[in-house]
Amino acid sequence: MSETTVRDESRHIAEAFVSARRAARGLESYPGAIPTSLDQAYRIQDEAIALDGRDILGWKVGRIMPPLAGQYGANRLAGPIFDGTIFFDAQGKPVSMAVFDAGFGAAEAEYLLRVGTAPDPAQTSFTLDEAAALIDAVHVGIEIASSPLGAINDLGPAVTISDFGNNNGLVVGAAIPDWRSLDFAAWPVRLMIDGVEAGEASADAMPDGPIGAARFLFELLAERGIQAKPGQWISSGAVTGVHRVVPGARVETFFGSDHRLECLISAATSDRE
Repeated sequence: MSETTVRDESRHIAEAFVSARRAARGLESYPGAIPTSLDQAYRIQDEAIALDGRDILGWKVGRIMPPLAGQYGANRLAGPIFDGTIFFDAQGKPVSMAVFDAGFGAAEAEYLLRVGTAPDPAQTSFTLDEAAALIDAVHVGIEIASSPLGAINDLGPAVTISDFGNNNGLVVGAAIPDWRSLDFAAWPVRLMIDGVEAGEASADAMPDGPIGAARFLFELLAERGIQAKPGQWISSGAVTGVHRVVPGARVETFFGSDHRLECLISAATSDRE
């Protein structure tokens, strides 16, 4: 396949996803040739970011589980979180978060890391301590994973990457005071849907925990020639798993003994409405 053909195919796929998201329209199948490598997938994502045009206010990081991690040569993936999709906990009034009713929708309990200092653009490799030094706050949060493509999570990580990492928003909860001195990654985390527990786990089960997600992201963005910016959020990975939700669902998350966060799931609507 020629370079021109690859470029045209990447743009066609990106246009299909961006158009479907803007219209809140489902996609019955993947809109093109499924990317066979993560490099191809991030190329499609880059095209879609340019077409979308909104400012990037954060990045989601997700897991690639074995054996696919070995096949693709990475144990994590990333996607942009756009302006207009990040909401802050109103402390008592649940935030409404949208999913594509005709596609895929899920809620995930996550630790959110805020970038305090931009990485050196020339630095391509980070230790955990170097990554942590660039973070100025850690909050509890909920990521809304949603795509117009219902089968997105069944088709592998390259497909997930190509549609913004399957992200459709973020709920930012309370900050964790003294997070540098606390072993917050060991806290028990629970997620409930309509009053029924959907999952319980702790973030230390992830490779190098939430800071490992930040290190991965800084290295990936450096490789892609993208500058992480102060104030951007890093959604560090689904602690209790990926839990399917539909419009009308109520999602509650509990982090340790002190932090609770809630949102209500709604149906995405067309940008033209």
